[in-house]
Amino acid sequence: MKRIKAACICQTLHFMLKEDVDHDYAVSLVRQEVEHYKKTLERNRTQHRILEETVQPDGSIIVKIIKQYNSSPVGDYLD
Repeated sequence: MKRIKAACICQTLHFMLKEDVDHDYAVSLVRQEVEHYKKTLERNRTQHRILEETVQPDGSIIVKIIKQYNSSPVGDYLD
């Protein structure tokens, strides 16, 4: 029999600009989306660590994150 001792998922998320709106408005929407994503992680009590958050020249944002997989224990992945 096997049991999961620790599990995390590593993701690179690209929050892209909407194409059908004004550029400045699209940039503000992306910022709001990133903040909403972070608040959702907190609200759901998902253990996580943001490794990198990079604003691209076009205003989009790339976030590299390690986060808890489902409700599995994270072990030492987030140390």
